[in-house]
Amino acid sequence: MTTMTIRNIDDELKARLRIRAAQHSRSMADEARDILRSALYEEPAQTTSLVKAIRSRIEPLGGIELELQPREAIRNPLDFGA
Repeated sequence: MTTMTIRNIDDELKARLRIRAAQHSRSMADEARDILRSALYEEPAQTTSLVKAIRSRIEPLGGIELELQPREAIRNPLDFGA
């Protein structure tokens, strides 16, 4: 087994860990190990692109057609005498 030291833990976080450990009748070290174990043994969330995530929520609502506004052609910068 390996020993790990965690520095600069916020006082409030330490107090919350102490309370949680007491609620589970174990030491702060045991509680921290359990928290780490739980967090790291979870299956990673499947990553999806933002576009796919938005589309999966919006698509069932149906779509709308937007009227495109007429636009002027892009002008050549050389036309400005640069």
